[in-house]
Amino acid sequence: MSTSKTLAFSSLAIHKTVKSPSPPFHQITSFSSPFLHFPFLSQRSTSALHGHKPPGASFSTNLAFDSSIDSQEDTVAQILTKPDRIERLMKMQRRKEPVREDGVTGAGAGARRWFPYLDLFRSGEIEVSSKEIIDVLDPYIMEARKERIQRAVSNRTYSLCLVVEGLTDFGNVSAAFRSADALGVQSVHVISCDSSKRYRDNRHVSMGSEKWLDIELWDSPAECFTALRNRGYRIATTCLGPNSVSVYELDWSQPTAIVVGNENMGISEEAICLSDLRCSIPMRGMIDSFNVSVASGILMHHAVCDRTSRLGCHGDLAPGESQILLAEFYLRHRESTIGILHEYAKRKGHYNMHSFNFGRL
Repeated sequence: MSTSKTLAFSSLAIHKTVKSPSPPFHQITSFSSPFLHFPFLSQRSTSALHGHKPPGASFSTNLAFDSSIDSQEDTVAQILTKPDRIERLMKMQRRKEPVREDGVTGAGAGARRWFPYLDLFRSGEIEVSSKEIIDVLDPYIMEARKERIQRAVSNRTYSLCLVVEGLTDFGNVSAAFRSADALGVQSVHVISCDSSKRYRDNRHVSMGSEKWLDIELWDSPAECFTALRNRGYRIATTCLGPNSVSVYELDWSQPTAIVVGNENMGISEEAICLSDLRCSIPMRGMIDSFNVSVASGILMHHAVCDRTSRLGCHGDLAPGESQILLAEFYLRHRESTIGILHEYAKRKGHYNMHSFNFGRL
């Protein structure tokens, strides 16, 4: 069984067209190459993308439309309880998991901040870069949608991630996902040791935020924490106790994984023992705990504020990373965009083959 299963879920929110400035981290080029013209898209597929087609494009009817992915019936519960969906929901190629042999963990290891994606999308044997993806898909996404995606990407970070352990009320899971997306925390991890009673669904709570997050599933705290440490994170479990420090005393500019636990039992003893530090939110009333989804939101919000105070901003992706994540978001925008990329790759492959044969003459 693989140590991690990464998810990217797809749905669509429709917005009215609004003029917006060009994105800060790439320049859209004209479709001058022979394989950058697309007389192949069906009217149905382009209307499914955003309700209109690019000027000058003519369409045939040979693009497959995957309604099973775009269906509103696909919920967070289905993502977390149907492992067979995981691989085919992946978009950009991911990096190999780093292996740490020096025994040093967390930010003190001096490792570069983790970023999961390669600048690579594969369509069969054809490789497509993030810039190509952006150039190809840009005309098929509304300006208002592009502006919103670009703004989200510019405020994303992998220096902070959320880990939820053993939650059985899916309303809480969905609310935690929604808070992570709203606060720019791109990476979310779910540890569930009892798959027979994992979740109860509440899609209205998540508001579709799972579509834009990198969600990884783990079978145990040890498996999850080992991978996160190898990526350079320190593990901070949230629990009350004499060894817990206030969240307001921590330096959140260091790569940190925030761990929250079960609604009834809290974080498991295994997770507490394996963590690097324990933290808590100071309580002022008669009750000594928050609802787990509320606690997640408070923790992430404070971490974002602390990072902004120390670093000047929360989003910290390098220009190349921003471009790759933008391409990933373009691909998640609608599952039918994958059909556009496959057709582009097909034409690119034919063009490269003709160029190679011509060069041999």
